Amino acid sequence: MSHNHSHEGCHDESHGDDHGHQHGLPEDVGHRDNLYARIDRANVVALNAEEPEKGPAVVKPWDQRLDEDIYVESDADDQLIIRVPFTGAVKLRALLLKAGPADQTPAKVALFPNVENLDFSDIADMKPVQEFTIPQGRDIGEYHVMPAKFPNVTSVTLFFPAAQGADTTRVYYVGFLGQWSERKFEPVMTVYESKPNLADHDKIQGMTENWSAPGT
Repeated sequence: MSHNHSHEGCHDESHGDDHGHQHGLPEDVGHRDNLYARIDRANVVALNAEEPEKGPAVVKPWDQRLDEDIYVESDADDQLIIRVPFTGAVKLRALLLKAGPADQTPAKVALFPNVENLDFSDIADMKPVQEFTIPQGRDIGEYHVMPAKFPNVTSVTLFFPAAQGADTTRVYYVGFLGQWSERKFEPVMTVYESKPNLADHDKIQGMTENWSAPGT
């Protein structure tokens, strides 16, 4: 049964906007506004993933959202980046996420819309447009974004800066809710080093505590 709740450690950090998240979404929510069919899954990229080719696989149809057989797990450490391009412009309403289990759950997720070239070296110098604290649990979390910050989105980069105690981070499902409109130009395709030399990946420090978005 769907329910709303708000408690310390289980909320988004949205600079004064009263947005929370839900668990156990009803079927009609997923079907009505789910953007699965509008995601360019072939070009979803996972950085610092143990199996980078599974990046597109965690963007699943709504009826497979609870599946735990397919997941992306970080490799060199517990940091993970997933970039999701859309086939058109999106007015984003919410991020859907299933992660874990237990201490492999990401502590936070940071959202960066419309950034074509974002890797670990770049992200250290950037502030997220919005970030959310992720509670442990087996449900699908629905994280509502600030609509004014995501009105014309062609891609979203998700940065998971740390797990909740484990050496690696695991993500089972990524989805989005919102409204889509056709794009009139060809997307820019970026070539990533999807499985970089582990010696080249220095963990970004200072991202697990007291990390807040602009204006805080």
